Amino acid sequence: MKFDQLIVDELNLLLQFNMDSTATGIKVHSDAAQSTQLAVKALFEKGLCTLSDGGYLTNEGIAIAERADKILRALSH
Repeated sequence: MKFDQLIVDELNLLLQFNMDSTATGIKVHSDAAQSTQLAVKALFEKGLCTLSDGGYLTNEGIAIAERADKILRALSH
């Protein structure tokens, strides 16, 4: 198994959430790239964020976003 483009887009979107303040959400606007809109919808359907256009990360979303950040940091060295 490997990362397909939608998963990469989801990971990139998860990394846009502010992990220093989980009380800060995001909003994906209707004029955002189609790939971003699909990614946020997929995150919502997986229960990782609270709204179909963003909102806040759920507890599971926070855990996944933290792991994504660790993976990115490890591979960016």
